[in-house]
Amino acid sequence: MVRELTHFIGGKHTTGMSGLFADVYDPNTGTVQARVPLAGRADTEAAIANAEEAQADWGQWNPQRRARVLLRFLQLVEAERENLARMLSAEHGKTVADAHGDLQRGLEVVEFAAGIPHLLKGEFTDNAGTGIDVHSLRSPLGVVAGITPFNFPAMIPLWQAAPALACGNAFILKPSERDPSVPLRLAELFLEAGLPPGVLNVVNGGKEAVDTLLEDPRVQALGFVGSTPIAAHIYATAAAHGKRAQCFGGAKNHMIVMPDADLDQAVEALIGAGYGSAGERCMAVAVAVPVGEETANALVAKLTERIATLRVGRSDDPEADFGPLVSRDALDRVNRYVGIGATEGAELVVDGRGFTLSGHENGYFAGATLFDRVTPQMRIYREEIFGPVLSVVRAADYEEALRLPTEHPYGNGVAIFTRDGDTARDFTRRVGAGMVGVNVPIPVPVAYHTFGGWKRSGFGDLNQHGPDSIRFYTRTKTVTSRWPSGAKEGASFTIPTMG
Repeated sequence: MVRELTHFIGGKHTTGMSGLFADVYDPNTGTVQARVPLAGRADTEAAIANAEEAQADWGQWNPQRRARVLLRFLQLVEAERENLARMLSAEHGKTVADAHGDLQRGLEVVEFAAGIPHLLKGEFTDNAGTGIDVHSLRSPLGVVAGITPFNFPAMIPLWQAAPALACGNAFILKPSERDPSVPLRLAELFLEAGLPPGVLNVVNGGKEAVDTLLEDPRVQALGFVGSTPIAAHIYATAAAHGKRAQCFGGAKNHMIVMPDADLDQAVEALIGAGYGSAGERCMAVAVAVPVGEETANALVAKLTERIATLRVGRSDDPEADFGPLVSRDALDRVNRYVGIGATEGAELVVDGRGFTLSGHENGYFAGATLFDRVTPQMRIYREEIFGPVLSVVRAADYEEALRLPTEHPYGNGVAIFTRDGDTARDFTRRVGAGMVGVNVPIPVPVAYHTFGGWKRSGFGDLNQHGPDSIRFYTRTKTVTSRWPSGAKEGASFTIPTMG
């Protein structure tokens, strides 16, 4: 039976006015499991108007009262965590265990945002000048929006919505139409937790919905996570319309393996970070950089042996290491890149293109692929593949290994595996990437730090979650005040100072 999904506007489900729908597929079988409406301009404008009206009151709630809504939301999600994880897994294709992680990392940002009474405290200077005090206020922007990707249908919406709502904004979420059920359910749970109707609206759609959010002057800020070309376009378009924007794009994350590294630990890290979630993570390790031929030979041999033990299965298979890709297009893209790599002259050590799961021949399954002797000139090195493909680029020495991620156009995350503290310290200070792991393959910061990449991986001055999120979703007002004693003063024609 094909489920019928909706938008969620003003606390109510609606199919909207466009009459357009998209199919939501089961990645395990390739069959349609749901239909989702696609918003046109009128639907999106209705959501914006609804959000603007609701925000006027929500923005006046005191921070503690808003925090209580987030705390109740956390309790509600916890009560149905398993159902949410299975819903997410069934539409995305990641394993149920991985879906739990998706949800958990989003909830950690909700927990952070529940501390909003402290986070919104402004600054104060007593007697900055004689009898003059200065203090600052952080005010909500109004209506803000988020455009989120298919690969983290719980985490990224919560990373954006929780700080935005805590700061007193209304939030319009435009999730991926490939797996929209969890974002819709999260919106329902926010309403149940006490969030006023309209403060969080969910609008499904494509380019027309996005263009409306970008162009409508009532939307003050916008966050985006997706591919680099679209991130760059949205950032530029938002700026042209006077909006704040934080836009995060593609990645090509490297992991440096030094000769002194614990090789077994490094192999397990590469297997999990490279092939987990079928490689559909912006923080996946796509490039292994062993230093020295001896290290490289040993690493490739151990990786090849370990890949042979991987279990690819249905997303609801508790024994599966990873499940299918999200769509037929995603599978075709991965297979195409494997072919490109072979044509370019990389050594195809393990070819995942021939994998099929018995009984699920129409599912979007790809086996793990391993390339060796990849060079920086190859497309499989320069471009993001977003699938279970790991490339080994051999470096002659540490300096060459350091240059590879530093000079790559993407700068999301990077890791180094070593036992030497001096090497690790030098690497963390000099490497050109936004997030660095030392013996940690996926260096996603905890919720009270900030997440963001450099170069073509991130556009905008402020990153996601942590203190940057509070700065992004508020504007600062600085007040200089004096209470004269009553003595009459003449006019001053010079710029005021506090001397």
